[in-house]
This record gives sequence, C-alpha cells and structure tokens, in this order.
Amino acid sequence: MKRKNDVAELIRLGVGILLLLLLLAVKRRLDTPEGTTEGRAAAETVEAGKPEKERVQNMEKENAAFLNSQGEEKKETSTEAVRIRVLLTGCGEQGYTQEKISLRGNASLSLNDGAYIAMPQETICVTPETCGEVLRVLPSEETAGTAVSLTGNMADETVYPGSFSVYRSEEGLFVVNELDLETYLRYVVPSEMPSSYEKEALKAQAVCARTYACARIREKTWEKYHADVDDSVASQVYHKIEAQPETDAAVAETEGKIITYNGEPIQAYFFSTSCGRTSTDEVWNTAQTAEYLKSVTVGEKTDEPETEEAFASFITKRDSTSLEAEDGWYRWQVTLPAETVSERMAEQKIGKVQDIAVLCRSAGGAAETVCVMGTEGSMEIRGEYEIRRFFSTKGYPIYKNDGTVSSEMELLPSACFTVVPKREGETVASFTFYGGGYGHGVGMSQNGAQHLAEQGKLYEEILRYFYQNIELADSQMLFEK
Repeated sequence: MKRKNDVAELIRLGVGILLLLLLLAVKRRLDTPEGTTEGRAAAETVEAGKPEKERVQNMEKENAAFLNSQGEEKKETSTEAVRIRVLLTGCGEQGYTQEKISLRGNASLSLNDGAYIAMPQETICVTPETCGEVLRVLPSEETAGTAVSLTGNMADETVYPGSFSVYRSEEGLFVVNELDLETYLRYVVPSEMPSSYEKEALKAQAVCARTYACARIREKTWEKYHADVDDSVASQVYHKIEAQPETDAAVAETEGKIITYNGEPIQAYFFSTSCGRTSTDEVWNTAQTAEYLKSVTVGEKTDEPETEEAFASFITKRDSTSLEAEDGWYRWQVTLPAETVSERMAEQKIGKVQDIAVLCRSAGGAAETVCVMGTEGSMEIRGEYEIRRFFSTKGYPIYKNDGTVSSEMELLPSACFTVVPKREGETVASFTFYGGGYGHGVGMSQNGAQHLAEQGKLYEEILRYFYQNIELADSQMLFEK
C-alpha cells in the first residue's frame, strides 16, 4: 500500500513540475514586446501611421524580396552542373586507343545502355573483340571513384571520380571519363601549376583552365573520340597530380568564372615562363590573330627588338626589369652537334648543314619560320611547335638561367632563340641556341602570374594583364543559350 502511495506522489510531483514550466514559458512569451498585445498594437499603430504610399512600397519590397528568393532557390535547384568528357591517354603515354583496360570500384556496369553486369570490387577486363559496343560504368556515388588501368594491370590503376564510357572501335578502346567541370578542375589546376604558388596565381590558373575547357566543350573538336578534351598537354593535363587543398580552394573561390570576349569564351592559352615578352597566336600561323592575345612585356615596358641583331642582344642578356629575370627558364642555352642536325635533314637531301637562320618572328620574338642551309640546298621549317620539335634537345644538356642543367627535354624549351654556329676551319662543328622562356609563349605566363600575385595583384588583375579587352562571366550562361 505504501508503494502505491509513493508512485502516486511521484506522479503528482511530475505533473506539478510540468505545469510550472508551462507557466514560465507563457510568461516569457508575454514579456516579449512583439508577443504582447501592447507590442503588436504599437507595431500596427506605427505602420498605420505611415503614409499609404510608403506602406504599399514596403509591401511591394517584401513581396519582391520573397519572389526573388523563391526564384533564386528555383534556379539553384534547377541548374545542372556543366559536364565534361575526358579521353584518358595516361597523360599521352598510352595513346588515344587501348588494347585492354580494367575497371574496378563501387560501380554498376551496362553494355550499350542495357543491363550488363555488376561486379563491385572486382576487375573487369575488356578487349576489342567487336566494334560499336559501349560499356558504361556509373558509380553509385560520384565521390566513390572508379579504379582504372589503361594497361589492364591492377598495379597501374588510378582512381578517378565521375562515370566512364568505354567505346569499342576498329582501332581499339576509347576510355572516356565524364564528370562535372568543377571536379575536373580540382585535378587539372595542381597538374598544371604548383599548388605552392600564391593563391591569386592559382585562382587565375583555375579561371584559365575553366575557360579553356568550356571553349573545347562548345567547339566539339574531340567529338570523334566521344570526348571534349584529353588528359594530356594536347588539351590540359588532368589527374597527373591528385587534388590539393590549395588548388581546391582556388577552384571553389572562382567557381563558374570564365574569361570571355564578345560574349564567347576565349582561347585561354597559358605557358610556363616568358623570355620577357609574350607572343601572339600567329606562332601557329593563324589567319587572323585574336584581339585579346596581344604581346605584352612581363615587367617594365620595353621596346620590342626590331632586327635580328637587336633580338640576339636581347635574348643573350638578362633584363633585371623583367618579372621573371631570376627564374630558371628565363634564359637558357643548348648546343647541338652539326652532324645531328644534318642527320635530321637527311630525307631533305640538302647535304651537310652549314647554317641556321630565323626568317620570321612573331610579336614577342618567337621564331615562325627557320631556314636550314646545307651544302646541297636549303629547307624552311614553319610553325612554333614544328621548329621546337625539329631541334629537339633530348639527350643534350640545357644550361638554365639559375645554374641548373636539364637533359630531359623532348622539345626545344621555346621558339624564342638565336643560333650561333661554331666553325672549325671550313666545317661547322655545332650550333648553340641561346634562348629564353619555356613553352609556346602565348597568353598567360604562369611564373609571371606568380610574381604579379607576390606583388599583391588579384586574380582579375593578373588575367587582364595577360589578356586584353576581356570580361569575366559565368560559365553556366554558355550552356543556357
């Protein structure tokens, strides 16, 4: 009997505490000005005391703000992320087509869009036994990733985000990685610019990379490979280096930003180091140079050398006013044996090479046309890339501006050079190339951007330094037209 009384007493105590808490809550509500009758009445009196026109305007503003917020929310939820398709080549090492690949990960697979097979955490090898088939790999979570090997060996796997399509053709397999543009950039920016660079330089690089990608998507130049870009220097390097916190931040803080000219994405070319000036796209023998790709001095303004003698003087000296004067590739020199150059010209039947002369230069100093003269004739080489490829320095030491030496270059570092032959009596023994810069020299110099960022320039200022008459816009607008 006593136990029942104790339980009843506890129940009554609990009910009392709940009633007390409820009374306190009601009192607090009544003590709040907008919660009291007086508070509400005062607010209504103030509003009623305003002129009718002002009260209507306030209501219209509130309605407009509400509708705008609803519209923004709808836009945010309805806008799809820009997608990009990347042809995997192993950064150019495996080529465009593969004989065999393997795919492994948290993925579902389908063949020709139909049910095929699901083998999570297994290896799937595909060989081009037939043509026209498509194997699609769709991860259940985009962040989960798929392990891909272009050789078919698990030891060579790299984990990629996004989904995959493998296209069978008579030549072999095309392996295409599809993902959203912003995720793609997280793996491009650190592969193209050191993540240790200044934040504003990284942001400028992110905008350039996004712009370049958008231009490729719209132009459909890689459509025959079922892609928009590849993962090598033929487009821009993708996934050679994993995403980094610094470059992730640069991508996030410039999200959607691209460079436009007349409402269209520009060809946002970039390269490593200038010789003190940038070149125009005439180095690729374009019919008409782009208005936004002018030659600019990277540092204090200087007059452009107008003669070969003046250019030789410019390229063999270090201008202290250049932003990149202390960088390794700002100035360099390399010597090629005359015999090596003659061997490369063997098919042209011009005999032993006696001299090399630059016949035409672009604004900025890059060689556009070079004449190679031999004992039995001569030949012209045209185009920045062809010139650099012909005079490949692979296996020959390049002495750099900072005292270091490089012997691993496939191409001549740049087309900004002058050539001095070394003669032994009547015979030419070798040719020494005195040059400056690294890369094609068109658009934004990455080391120049780094030094501008060190001076406190914002990424928008850096972009306008290297590209003229441009505007910054949102990439989404290109795909809503």
